[in-house]
Amino acid sequence: MQGQAAGHGMDHVLRVLRSARLIQAQAGGDLEVIELAALLHDVGDAKFHDGVERSAEFAREILSGLGASEKLIEHVAHIVDNISFRKGDRASALSLEGKIVQDADRLDALGAIGIVRTIEYGAAFGQPFYLPDADGVKTGIGHFHEKLFKLKDLLNTDAARQMAEQRESFMQSFLDQFMRECGLSI
Repeated sequence: MQGQAAGHGMDHVLRVLRSARLIQAQAGGDLEVIELAALLHDVGDAKFHDGVERSAEFAREILSGLGASEKLIEHVAHIVDNISFRKGDRASALSLEGKIVQDADRLDALGAIGIVRTIEYGAAFGQPFYLPDADGVKTGIGHFHEKLFKLKDLLNTDAARQMAEQRESFMQSFLDQFMRECGLSI
């Protein structure tokens, strides 16, 4: 994952780990499970495996190879298999630990980091950030409205919701400024 340049590399994983620890300090939960799930949550992301989500499979392999207990392996695998935004209503219910990792992952899509990740992803996959007449073409600006501005309302913990407030506000200010600079009214 280290060389991955579409906003899902090790820098992302380490930020999710850091945020998960901050949320756990307020919300509780098993820190070992949270840390392992945060570290492994994108190891087999579908975006990089021909549309097939393989994080649970890879997490099982890695943790088994490290001698983890079956209970720990299955808890972490369940979390990484059910936290993605894309899974939506098809996701199984999450434990407290899963909710914390999901919140940490979603927080990393917001704020200044979220803006940079949106641009990185678009550049890696040939997606423009803005088109005056997008006409069904996926754009970075569209991504803000299709996903990012929905995330705050989907967060599970009070700690994450508090962290999201300022990040969402910053993104909105950025988009307002961007549109003004493009000569468009808001």
